[in-house]
Amino acid sequence: MISSKQRAFLRSLAAEKAPVTQIGKNGVTEPLIKTLSAALDAHELIKLSVLETCPVPPRDVCDALCGALSCEPVQVIGRKICLYRPAPDPEKRKIQLR
Repeated sequence: MISSKQRAFLRSLAAEKAPVTQIGKNGVTEPLIKTLSAALDAHELIKLSVLETCPVPPRDVCDALCGALSCEPVQVIGRKICLYRPAPDPEKRKIQLR
């Protein structure tokens, strides 16, 4: 669990990031989860875009992804979602939370 100060720090980092992928009419699928897991391993902090055609609301998409990926939700604003998962090896972490 991350604190509100850590979440604010991650939000500031996510503001300048471009969305990694888009979630469309198929919603949350197994290939999407594998792709996002690889992206979290590489970047630790990712931003997603939920399209209008997605049958699930962005908040529910965020909850489903956090459960499937064991990651922390940073923010959901409109149709943008930011997720954070630290690298398993502390020496390889790119983002140092205080």
